[in-house]
Amino acid sequence: MNMSSLNLDEQDGILRTISDAPPTHYTIKIQPLSLLSKYSLEKYESGEFEAGGYKWKLVFYPNGNKSRNVKEHISLYLVLAGANGPQTCWEVHAAFKLFLLDQNTGKYLALQEKNERRFHGMKLDWGFDQFLSLKAFTDTSNGYVMEDACVFGAEVFVRKEKSICKGECLSMIKDAVMYKHVWKIDKFSKLNAESYDSQTFIAGDQKWKIQLYPKGRDGGTGSHLSLYLALANPTSLPPTSKIYAQYTLRIVNQLNSSYPYESSKFTWWFSASSPSRGWPRFISIGYFDIAQSNQGYLVKDSCTVEAEVTVHGTATALD
Repeated sequence: MNMSSLNLDEQDGILRTISDAPPTHYTIKIQPLSLLSKYSLEKYESGEFEAGGYKWKLVFYPNGNKSRNVKEHISLYLVLAGANGPQTCWEVHAAFKLFLLDQNTGKYLALQEKNERRFHGMKLDWGFDQFLSLKAFTDTSNGYVMEDACVFGAEVFVRKEKSICKGECLSMIKDAVMYKHVWKIDKFSKLNAESYDSQTFIAGDQKWKIQLYPKGRDGGTGSHLSLYLALANPTSLPPTSKIYAQYTLRIVNQLNSSYPYESSKFTWWFSASSPSRGWPRFISIGYFDIAQSNQGYLVKDSCTVEAEVTVHGTATALD
């Protein structure tokens, strides 16, 4: 079989041609080719190369892309790569050719699609499931594999790029871990500021704090102790980001740990515009004060506040 016996025309939107010139953007030589199968390498990914202001790579399947049920063919793809690649809401329009060298003649079999392709965050790869049959590829008379080596290449021409949407990505956390933070407050009767914050702690890769209002706030002012869970640095979050967290706040009973005063489990979407959530009427001041109630929440003028926080998901803007 030789080059002229290949069907070098447009079929299924794919144009097959013979090129005297080598690929302008990237060439990859694989040797010994047989070792890919020996070491059970289903695919080989090339290093990154630049074309049109973006980084790309070639991905070669020597026995076909099994995830796409390819049989008896080699598969070859162009993949948008690198940190500067577009995210979900950006797309790059590009025309490309993928090459295979005939080492007998020094010419290249080149495959390209009739229409340019749109590369974006949800579709980073385009190419050819059936680039060439295994029979034609391995037949030494065709020159594609010589002395257990083959050579591929790529040319990429970026036509345009644009933003295509606005939106958000919700990432839920499987097997989320609960974090418990303990805050001991001494000399409670000396607290004269409107509010106090615990030390910052981390749960679900986010920084948090407990907020205490000894004389209450909002509907609990003057009658209740108010307690809140809050993001420690809400201004660092992008305006559209949200954090979905489940939490419990409690005051430890120092006389009988089996009977803390606690909230029920509560969930909330925390964000820059809604950085805290809690209870303005968490516990009445009279019930909290041991001198009046002897409940064990305030002992020797100290109390212990706890927060249990589990982050179950985050929502961020699509870039």
